[in-house]
Amino acid sequence: MTQLQAMTNQIALIAPAGFYVALRVGFSFPEEELNCLPETWVEFYTTQGLVVHDPAMKWVYGHIGAVRFSEMGLPDPQQVRAHAAVFGLGHGLAISHMTKADKGRRSYGLFFRDDRDFESVEVGVLQGMLEKLHAGREEEPTLTAAEVEALKMQSEGLRLKQIAARLGISESAVKARLNNVKRKLGAKTQSQAASIAASRRIL
Repeated sequence: MTQLQAMTNQIALIAPAGFYVALRVGFSFPEEELNCLPETWVEFYTTQGLVVHDPAMKWVYGHIGAVRFSEMGLPDPQQVRAHAAVFGLGHGLAISHMTKADKGRRSYGLFFRDDRDFESVEVGVLQGMLEKLHAGREEEPTLTAAEVEALKMQSEGLRLKQIAARLGISESAVKARLNNVKRKLGAKTQSQAASIAASRRIL
């Protein structure tokens, strides 16, 4: 279990309607993400292509800090906030964090309630959590030398059969190593795992 997964219940107590957290977002995708938003909203948001119109997404990539959606002050011509309210996401909070040492990699979170706006204390708690998650890699499991070796070969374009032949092990053993890598790094695909490993200078 990663640090982010371990904090899920704590975050959900403050943002009971749902939340999305992305950690150390680089050029294309985050090292780790957790989507606890309603599936119906995710489907609607995706099919309608709202990400390019979402004021919250524009805010997190242009600012550092925290802001309630009600105080964001950005135009919303596609009525993303109004659509979200229909799905039980009536009150939102955006948090974005990045330091100079991060070289452009930022972490951000979108948090929702349906009963009221977020209180200042809640904003502070969530902001502290995100900053801790952004920096906190020490609690995440490390990869074994065998796992790194298998991941490196796959990232170089070798197939499972070729990797197995080079290492003198079965294909199922190679697959097990690569699955362990994905689990430890919180990646959904092998290419994402390779990107995360490279960003952490594991490869």
